[in-house]
Amino acid sequence: MRVSIVAAAVMFAATQVHAADAPIRIHAGLLVDGVGASLKDATVTVQGDKIVAVEAGAKGPWAFDFGKATVLPGLIDNHVHITWHFSDEGRAEMQSNAREKQALKWAENLHKTLMGGYTTIQSIGSADDLLLRGEIATGHLIGPRLLTSSTSFNDITASPEQARAFVRARKAEGADLIKIFASKSSREGGGATLSAEVVTALCDEARQQNLRTWVHAHGDDSIERVVAAKCTTVVHGSLATPKMFTLMANAGVTFEPTVGVVTQNYVAHEKNYIGIGNYTPEAFVNMKAFLKNQGPRWKAMFTSEPKLVILTGSDAVAGAEGHNAEEVIFRVQNGWPAMDGIVSTTSRNAKALLLEKVTGAVKPGLQADIIAVDGDPLADITALRRVTFVMKGGKVYRYDPGAGN
Repeated sequence: MRVSIVAAAVMFAATQVHAADAPIRIHAGLLVDGVGASLKDATVTVQGDKIVAVEAGAKGPWAFDFGKATVLPGLIDNHVHITWHFSDEGRAEMQSNAREKQALKWAENLHKTLMGGYTTIQSIGSADDLLLRGEIATGHLIGPRLLTSSTSFNDITASPEQARAFVRARKAEGADLIKIFASKSSREGGGATLSAEVVTALCDEARQQNLRTWVHAHGDDSIERVVAAKCTTVVHGSLATPKMFTLMANAGVTFEPTVGVVTQNYVAHEKNYIGIGNYTPEAFVNMKAFLKNQGPRWKAMFTSEPKLVILTGSDAVAGAEGHNAEEVIFRVQNGWPAMDGIVSTTSRNAKALLLEKVTGAVKPGLQADIIAVDGDPLADITALRRVTFVMKGGKVYRYDPGAGN
């Protein structure tokens, strides 16, 4: 397995350029800093793996001149499934591939995600993510900084003590958080699947183990249990009423709706999924109907409760690799201010992942996770599709000279 992953890393190594120890100066026609401010004609100085200065009106020379582009922090996706992929036959049946082929697919997914401007991701649901996290951290594999839950909890027969044991087992193997399925999928009606006692046991044990909890919950019945258990984050909430948004906000539970990528990706790749598990013909009828009201549903989410802390996660699965930014684009195109969208997928996500002292903004002292895009995303959010430069930890992995620079 290790050999296969390293081989994949070598395949992509030609795109990586190492920053020298000498200061690297980057010119931005527009700098969007990730915490809510923008600055025209700025210079960012990087030394080693850190940002050491941000200046206005500084003069060249620069190692990288993006005078006609926008510079931002590396983007963060709090919810991906990086090991999901299509088989050689184009089906979402990952296990049909040999493990060596799966490893190559994983490396390809990581590469696509990094090239899309995402320098940090949280991959939720596979023990294989632990291996990938280690390979990236040691430099054997090219990809975004990776956090993971390892496997997810979805045992509807478990007792509260068994639930606690699950959390302790994930802690022992090095998970960064606990992923919990507390409801059915939206295509199955989204009803609650776990008792209040089990949800409470999971989230209480996670707090004792200093682990965050990301909880799949679609409707009011499951969300009420998640909030009562003081879990960290409600994921999806696609069938929630405005009452739930207020409940979450008052309890300090953050919200990660997934409105711009996952369902759209399933519908776009219907032939790849249909007939597998609960991806039935009826489910696709439901998903297509659901998409017709997705924009108004999202608008209700971000306007109903101003105090609600909204994070950004795409739930990117097979077919969506490298298209993570569509989550932000959809939200902004359906009413969210562009700056809110950018802050959510940079500094706000970093704080939610307990990485605010590491990444999420362009400011001195943080890791040099920096991207450039062709255009001004504050005026046209689709600029996030046009990534021309990616630096992670002071190393340049993508540079397209002349592309909107």
